[in-house]
Amino acid sequence: MYDVCIVGGGVIGCAIARELARCELSIALLEKHSDVAEGTSKANSAIVHAGYDARPGTVKARTNIAGNAVFEAWCRELDVPFRRNTSLVVTFNTEGIFGLRELLERGRKNGVPGLHLLSQTELRAREPNIGPSACGALLAETGGICCPYELTIALAAQAVQNGVDLKLNCQVTSVRKNPAGGFLLQTSQGPLNCRTLVNAAGVHADGINNQLSENRFRIIPRRGEYWMVDKAFGSAFSATIFQLPTAMGKGILVTPTVEGTVILGPTAEDIDNKEDTRTTAAKLEEILRVASLSWAQIPRKNFITAFAGVRAHPEHNDFILGEAPDVPGLFNAAGVESPGLTAAPAIAGELAGLVAARLGARNKAEYQPPWPAPKHFRSMSDSERQAAIAENPEYGRIICRCEQISEAEIRAAIRRPVGATTLDGVKRRTRAGMGRCQGGFCTPRVLHILSEELDVSPLELTKSGGLSKILTGRVGESEADIGITQNGGSSHG
Repeated sequence: MYDVCIVGGGVIGCAIARELARCELSIALLEKHSDVAEGTSKANSAIVHAGYDARPGTVKARTNIAGNAVFEAWCRELDVPFRRNTSLVVTFNTEGIFGLRELLERGRKNGVPGLHLLSQTELRAREPNIGPSACGALLAETGGICCPYELTIALAAQAVQNGVDLKLNCQVTSVRKNPAGGFLLQTSQGPLNCRTLVNAAGVHADGINNQLSENRFRIIPRRGEYWMVDKAFGSAFSATIFQLPTAMGKGILVTPTVEGTVILGPTAEDIDNKEDTRTTAAKLEEILRVASLSWAQIPRKNFITAFAGVRAHPEHNDFILGEAPDVPGLFNAAGVESPGLTAAPAIAGELAGLVAARLGARNKAEYQPPWPAPKHFRSMSDSERQAAIAENPEYGRIICRCEQISEAEIRAAIRRPVGATTLDGVKRRTRAGMGRCQGGFCTPRVLHILSEELDVSPLELTKSGGLSKILTGRVGESEADIGITQNGGSSHG
């Protein structure tokens, strides 16, 4: 019997687990995929929103403002990338100036600091590459960018360091109330009992809640597609460039990332299948058409990938946060779409406090600090690189040329708390395979290291768990015949 079961290993579930791990509680974090951050948390805009967009008085507005205020310190503590690059909401016609003024007023009602209207001249001075029809903008000084999957992994790692039982590949198939109190969960790993249940299941949160509560809600899966532009154009814009928002969301943006690339998107399409993360020719073309207002000279020959994520749009357009009125012990963190990433610190603190109060939990005498991530080879000075190689020669072997990722970093990513077990897991922890060639050079080498570290055959390794095996069989008698040599290099050079 756990004190708490948390369903969902995205940024919200992992953040709640980390906060609850401060208490003397037995906690299980259940994630149906082979890794945390496999859902919306790996495929979103990575924006830390200022808070001008949410309707005043909503849970969205309150948690957005509170989350933004601590987000930078949160990332610093967890040693994950963050940059306060500011945001600009741009209008491309003079009528849009009224919309900017409405956003300014809404932001001030929400308590957002650092909001200013910019003239066309002021806008162009800040962003010389803005489209020629841009008329003015709303500047939000507190806007930022981060790395959502690195953040989620760091949150999960600290939770595990402090006693949380992370159960991957553990899908909750049904849940019901126990007659004696608490909840019985049927999972793909067998039954689990818990005193309290935290529902952070993303697009599937309605399914969890509606099995237990008469206060039913509906989550609409809303797919967003993106383009990613190579690092060669990472300095095209310094701020995140929004266009005036619509009823379907904040519209098509152009933003730099903390990794140095640029992303365009997302689209907003309500779909039926909650797992449908396809990209489509029509929607990708729509991004280019709309984004060209913001960036007239989009370098179409320099896209390195396209991707899609599905966000959890609540039917009533606000976060569903707190204990279900008719089911004591059921706590929802549901419908957490944008600005959910920004709101994560506030949501986690608030919900963990409610759960701890319900259980009468006390704080632990000791709470382990975050796992110290190794310094990235790509960010070292020449003298630091020489010292690192002298201490560990694996720093001298570059596995991913595009991103300058060393063998030492890949092995550390596998060995760390909540370590990588898949090709995508290594990618999200190190960026190996995220560069211009998208893994064309480094994939055989990463597979060899994973095989060694996990002590499994390369034939058993997957891209992202489940049936996503990369190698289907042997051509010859040795591992070299399937593209992997004993020194980790490709048999084809």
